[in-house]
Amino acid sequence: MNARRHGGAPDLVIIHHTAMATAEAALHRLCDTDPPGDLAPVSCHYLISETGRLWQMVDERDRAWHAGQGAWGDVTDVNSHSIGIELANTALHPFPEPQMTVLETLLSEIIARWSIPPERVVGHSDTAPHRKSDPGAAFDWHRLALRGLAVWPRPGPAGTDGQATAFADDLRVIGYRTPDDSDQPQALMLRAFRLRFRPWKAATGDPLDAEDCRIARDIARRYPVRASAD
Repeated sequence: MNARRHGGAPDLVIIHHTAMATAEAALHRLCDTDPPGDLAPVSCHYLISETGRLWQMVDERDRAWHAGQGAWGDVTDVNSHSIGIELANTALHPFPEPQMTVLETLLSEIIARWSIPPERVVGHSDTAPHRKSDPGAAFDWHRLALRGLAVWPRPGPAGTDGQATAFADDLRVIGYRTPDDSDQPQALMLRAFRLRFRPWKAATGDPLDAEDCRIARDIARRYPVRASAD
């Protein structure tokens, strides 16, 4: 960990899953300052086990190394702007009730402490769609939104199929940034968007449809990304 480079307070929360066999294995990895081989040192502010045990590893005022290369809105140093929460999960199963309950309590405290709006609680896959898929399709974003801890689209009439340009524009308004080195940017961003708002569609490979466009427009209109405090 180190000091936040922009010198200000955190204004994002990033949700991760560990994709490791146990919470204890993840804890060891997150606290290892000299990992073997080519592994880089990583850390996170919090880790929550499947049973709801909570560890804090980095003070919220400091910069943990959990987000790496990514962006959200005009933020390109995501680590300096965010608080990272790791959820112990193999990436193959739902998130248990004790874990979600502790997460909700922790999120409530964090967003109150730092005045972080719910639209700035995002997934690792939202900020790094070219590298990451966590917290994954099994994570219940709708549940968090019902408690005011994240955002979720409202129901409404479908849009028009194939509005690729409008869809891409809406994603930029929401905060998504297409990586410069992506060779299939539309497919990449559609998958990231569906992981968050239509997880049952994320792995289908289906083309952009009217419901994708409708949801993106709804979120963009209600929750346009705000400028960072830099």
